[in-house]
Amino acid sequence: MSLTAKRKLELVKQYANKPNDTGSPEVQIALLTERINGLTEHFKLHKKDNHSRRGLLKMVSLRRRLLDHVKSNDEGRYQKIIERLGIRR
Repeated sequence: MSLTAKRKLELVKQYANKPNDTGSPEVQIALLTERINGLTEHFKLHKKDNHSRRGLLKMVSLRRRLLDHVKSNDEGRYQKIIERLGIRR
């Protein structure tokens, strides 16, 4: 299931560093994580949906690159994001 506008606004407010902050890595990672979790649930019912699986893999890769970027700049922020989102690494 895709993100609703209301849910997206909640995530932006929750992870933003300042008001109307939609471009920070924290917000982008949170939005990607929400979409990834939704697609993971989708695949429990639709095991053969390979077109969506490709999109999922691209999102996971993008999230990984964003996390690596944050980790290279600030280890504390990286640990905080991982803990808040419950991402295992």
